[in-house]
Parts: sequence; C-alpha cells; structure tokens
Amino acid sequence: MLILVTNYKKMFTAKDKQQIESRGIAPAVVEYQLEMFRKGFPKLPINKACINGDGISKLSDEQVKKYTSLFESSLTQFEVVKFVPASGAATRMFKELFDFMNGVAKDKQKDAIIEDKKKDVKRFFDDLKDFAFYEEFRNLLSAKGFSIDDFLKSDDYISLLKYYLTHEGLSYGSLPKGLLQFHQYPNENRTAVEEHLIEGAEYCKGKSNVVKIHFTVSPEHQSDFEKHIAQVRSKYENKFGVSYQISYSQQSPSTDTIAVDMNNEPFREAEGNLLFRPGGHGALLENLNNLQADIIMIKNIDNITTDQFNTTTFLYKKVLAGVLLEIREHIFNYLKLLESDNCKDSHINEISDFIKNTLCTILPSSYNTMSADDKKKYLFNKLNRPIRVCGMVKNEGDTGGGPFWAKNSDGSISLQIAETSQIDLENESSKAIFKSATHFNPNDIALTTKDYKGYKFDLMKYRDPDTGFISKKSKDGRDLKAQELPGLWNGSMSDWVTVFVDVPLITFNPVKSVNDLLKKEHRNS
Repeated sequence: MLILVTNYKKMFTAKDKQQIESRGIAPAVVEYQLEMFRKGFPKLPINKACINGDGISKLSDEQVKKYTSLFESSLTQFEVVKFVPASGAATRMFKELFDFMNGVAKDKQKDAIIEDKKKDVKRFFDDLKDFAFYEEFRNLLSAKGFSIDDFLKSDDYISLLKYYLTHEGLSYGSLPKGLLQFHQYPNENRTAVEEHLIEGAEYCKGKSNVVKIHFTVSPEHQSDFEKHIAQVRSKYENKFGVSYQISYSQQSPSTDTIAVDMNNEPFREAEGNLLFRPGGHGALLENLNNLQADIIMIKNIDNITTDQFNTTTFLYKKVLAGVLLEIREHIFNYLKLLESDNCKDSHINEISDFIKNTLCTILPSSYNTMSADDKKKYLFNKLNRPIRVCGMVKNEGDTGGGPFWAKNSDGSISLQIAETSQIDLENESSKAIFKSATHFNPNDIALTTKDYKGYKFDLMKYRDPDTGFISKKSKDGRDLKAQELPGLWNGSMSDWVTVFVDVPLITFNPVKSVNDLLKKEHRNS
C-alpha cells in the first residue's frame, strides 16, 4: 500500500511534474519512494533457513526421471517461453580491468601488474590466449598494425586494455554480456546468446518445433541483438530442426526510481532536473507480466556452460518444469473443488495438508477458529496465485539471495527468497538463521502466470512493495542514494505459490568477472 506522506505539490515544480509524468510515473509512486528513503525498508522476519527435507525438495533418481518424462510428454500441449534477462552492459564484468586501465600510471604498469591486488589483471593477461575472444582480438589488432605479443613484451598493458574494452577496439566494456564471445570450441566460438539458443532448442521446443525465447534488452543494444541472432539463427535451426521465435522487451522508464541526496531530498542534476535511475532487476516484473505463455523458464544471460556440462543443465530445467506441472495440476483441481458445492470438511483438511506438506506453508493460528466457509475462502486465496518452482544450489560462498521460511502479514509462514539486505543481521537470532543457510538462489525458475481458468494473473498484485533496496551511489562527484524495486526473484514474487528444489551445482555457472570464463565450466576441454 502506498503511504502518501510528502507534500507533492510543494516539493516539485511544474517542470518536475512534467518530467515525472513524461516517464509514465504516477505522483503517488514517487511519494512512496521518497518516504521509503526516509524510513527505510522493513527487514524480512525469517523463521528458519530452508534445507533439504525442510523447505527444499531433494529428488531421488526415480523422481528426476518421473518429472522429466512428465514435462517432455506435455511440452507440445503448452506454450513455453524462455525468459532471459539480458539488459545492460557488461561493465561490472571488467571492473578490475577498468580500474587498472584508468588508475595505473603508464610507466608503472610492469610493477602494478605483479602486485597481489592486481592478481586478477595479471591472470587475464597470462591466460589471454585461452579466452574465446582471443582470435577476434588478435585479428582486430593486426588490422590496425599492432600485435598482442608486442604489447605484452613491452609491458604496455594499458594499450591492450584500451583496444579490448573501448570503442577503439572490441568495445567489450560497453557491450552486453549476451553479445560477448563466451565459449571456445574446436570449430567455432559462441556468444552467451548462442548458448541460450541451444538451451531453448533442448527444453523449450513446442508445437511444430517452435522455440520461443524472450530477451530483455537495453534500447541501445536491441539492434545489435537482432543483427547477431539474424547471423546465427539458421545454423542452430538447421542443427536442431527447430524454428526460433525471438522477442524482445525493454525496461520501461516508468519503472525508474527517483534518486535523493544524503539528506533524503530529491537529487538534482547541474541543470536542475530530477535524477531517475533504473529500478534494478525488479523492474523486469513488468516485462514478465506482459508475456503470454503457459510455462515460462527464467535463466540469467550469463548462467550458461559448455556442451561438456550441458546435459545436467538441460535435465534439471525439465525437472523443474515437471514439478511445476504436477503442482499446477493439484492446485487447479483443488481450486475447482473449493469453488464447487461438493467441497466437504474432509476435502478442506486434504487441501490444508497439501498446503502445509507440499507447499511448505504453515497456516496462521487464526485458521483453526475459522468457519468452514471462511477456511474455503482462505485456502482458495492461498492457492489462486502465480506458481513458481525454483532451483536451489548448495552455497559455496556466494553472496546474494537464499531460501528461507518467513512470516507473512497474515500470520502464515511460507517459503521466500531473501536477499542479504532484507535480513536484519544486527539481530542475533536472524544472523544465526542467515549463517545456517545451506543453499543459494541461482535465479533458475520454472513458473506459470495463468490461473485455473486460463486467465493471466496481474503479477503486480502479487509482490511486496516493502522489499526494495537502498544503495549509495554517486553522480558527477556528488553522493546520492538510489532505490531498487522489489527484486524479481524475492519481493516481486513474494506472494506466489513457491516450491524449492535442490539442483546440482553444475547448473549454476554465472560470469561475474571476465576471469570466470577461465573456469572449467566455461572451457570446452
């Protein structure tokens, strides 16, 4: 619920209001964002960490076969779309390289490259020939009359980085991850986008062998995506006997959030305009909300691997979808029963047991004192919502979201993905629960956004607006506070039916830094 506290009319000028309205942002939304800057977002009341057998399903080999078969046999009956968040440039992937290029004096390069704090940069140059982009980089420099080996022999690392990262060369520092050459094979190199085309052919092939993939992209990159896919699609269509239907969407300006100064007043740029910033991946809820499909498979653009390890990845995407189909069938049958005149007390008990044991939701104490009719209404409301089945991997030191049991506003306790920023780590009890967590959220999800009558849910109604995030940034040398919308995996899906499934660690292979491409999961050997 929006809390209107600020005086919108007095705070903003007519020019401000025109700027806000031009972005498609409602005044009440801006007021709410300003209020959250002032009061801060509430912490999530976690009850315990999800572990295998207690919040996370650890499937047997027989169950893996069962769910794989269920999905494969049902695939042509449903419209399936692979949803790939691919917005933004890969700037953070090259942070260490940019820091070196911009922060080291030219005559100090040799000394700087061997310092411990520069070990990531040193490894990049030591293993340069092992990256998939090496041949393209070498050819580009050769066309300009330069040689990689000559730059390395003369310890001119900065010039190499300039041609690698900037528009003077490959422009890798400003390209999106999807268009970078990730993997090297004996007869070809593949970008991240190409690996997703292959994945789509393996587990999203629907009627008439059509594979539907949706990329969220930045406006400045969409034409590059379209051009690249036009160049490679026929190769994979012929190889896998499929036809691709590729669609795109961009993050709407209406999902941007206002920035404030360190006194929580609207941040103004030099010319006096308000500053708005992208609302984080939670802004993509609107993109997801516009998709029309029975089953949607979500996976980040950089979470891919090579042919050598893909078998397990493909298998468990099918498993997640199979679990989703089974849960979906149970829920739809129960909703029809609850809506009918044939729902008896025994049915109510069966449904509440399903919610407790299968959906891992502890009903509030008030449920026990409800009348039969009120119980039916409560159970119907608990089940009639979007459904997601989320893969969870063992945490080996990753920072970010994880699976927890958390208390809801109605008194129930259910499964939630919580970001670290949502947890009160100053509270000893919450801190202990956080430290006891065994799993990590890899953003690997199968979901359905249609109800039991075939109508699409409005996903905006099933998020928690109080799960945003505030971070410190800067603009033109001035500090500011930025606000991100409820994360796509946590706050934006907080009111969904949620099931967690343990999946092998090999299915999680993100590329956060360029040197991650040197890991065995990204090398074809």
